[in-house]
Amino acid sequence: MNIVTLLPFIVLIGAMFLMTRSAKNKQRQAVQMRESMQPGSGVRTIGGMYATVKEVHEDTVLLEVAPGVHAVYAKNAVGAVLDDDEYNRIVHGIDPEATDTDSDTPVVPDDASSLTDPGSSADAEAGKTDLTKPGADAKRPEDGKGDSDAK
Repeated sequence: MNIVTLLPFIVLIGAMFLMTRSAKNKQRQAVQMRESMQPGSGVRTIGGMYATVKEVHEDTVLLEVAPGVHAVYAKNAVGAVLDDDEYNRIVHGIDPEATDTDSDTPVVPDDASSLTDPGSSADAEAGKTDLTKPGADAKRPEDGKGDSDAK
């Protein structure tokens, strides 16, 4: 037999060997990652949900998906165990590298009440905007259809 005829088969067998070895390494790393889970760890499921580990059992894990909301998942459903900094950055928006002394960062309120509450400042009273229509206090016509020029 000619070596040129056997060469494609040799290359195919070698490629299959490398793929199998790579898959086994990935599987071993996934098992090690899942074994490193402990209560308090932040995780991402294979579906993309972020949660905190509450309990770890042999084949399952109890995850807190929201404050007070718990769900039981198979360990195989955990796609990644995240370090605390990454979990806090993604879930809570806390950047560990940001400092409180950044004066360039504007303070954004959580709700609009601070934008509408004038407080005790006299300048806030002067900055009020009147949003009422001119003549809004005028009486409507008796027929109830509104202004006479509205059609």
